[in-house]
Amino acid sequence: MSIPGEMHAMVLEKVRASLVDCTMRVPRPAMEQVLVRITACGICRTDLHVVDGELPNPKLPLVPGHEIIGVVAAVGPNVTTLREGQLVGVPWLGYTCGKCRYCLRGNENLCENARFTGYTIDGGFAEYTVANEKYCFPLNAKFSEPGSAPLMCAGLIGYRSYSMIDKGAVNLGFYGFGAAAHILIQLAVAHGKHVFAFTREGDRAAQEFAIKLGSVWAGDSNTSPPEKLDAAIIFAPVGALVPKALRDLDKGGIVVCGGIHMSDIPSFPYDILWGERVVRSVANLTRKDGDEFLKIAAELGIKTETRLFPLREANEAIGLLKKGSIQGAAVLIP
Repeated sequence: MSIPGEMHAMVLEKVRASLVDCTMRVPRPAMEQVLVRITACGICRTDLHVVDGELPNPKLPLVPGHEIIGVVAAVGPNVTTLREGQLVGVPWLGYTCGKCRYCLRGNENLCENARFTGYTIDGGFAEYTVANEKYCFPLNAKFSEPGSAPLMCAGLIGYRSYSMIDKGAVNLGFYGFGAAAHILIQLAVAHGKHVFAFTREGDRAAQEFAIKLGSVWAGDSNTSPPEKLDAAIIFAPVGALVPKALRDLDKGGIVVCGGIHMSDIPSFPYDILWGERVVRSVANLTRKDGDEFLKIAAELGIKTETRLFPLREANEAIGLLKKGSIQGAAVLIP
């Protein structure tokens, strides 16, 4: 595969600033790395948190983006599992040490020395990127379209959040109906769950979208559902939704906070937690999550609603996402 010497990339030079359209050297794969020619990269809410300085100590300058679909263009030394021309997905989790107490007990998502694509490692808002082969997902042709890019984070974090819920739970609340929720609802409905979708106040388009995808009810996040919930997943980064979800929850239920960043959670009375209700967070993902979810996604034929943008329009796409003006997911095309 012919590899150019230079590439275009959208670069974060300082937080709380627009990305800069840059020409950069195409990176070369080091030990156990592959060079990936990017065909699509989704824009995740985590990218917004990085750009806005809400996540500490990003690599700067930084190429954001961690919902990457692409083709292996070259392999570095000691690469054994991937080959040139192979379709791969590159997720948020880019490296773990395998030696810390968390890795040794099977919680690589909590690794003390982890590195993350598009945050502490250059990511996918570019024409090429390098990635450790052990943290790439080999993909079949079903995932070759740009719409597969959001599966690499919105889908994976949604799946990990869903996995925290008791299998007997039936009534599920999704708070925030964006990229992750519109993927996860397809899985939940296939499993016979009743999904109650909560959106920004007055967002009728999102509510209609949720009903179209199989929600049994959709309404503003400040309203109460017609039935008590067995579980709730909060995708919106709004701390005030935690006590709201607890009030909507039946006894013994769980509230799962599916984001990496959330505004402060206000104080709330103990009685809405009492009754063995649980509040927990989800941090990152494991490669096992990815293997499981991608198998299910292929079997169910999960589809994404995407709006495609040329790479150079990354700032415009980010602005629309912040306003809640994109239904489903935004995807950049180099």
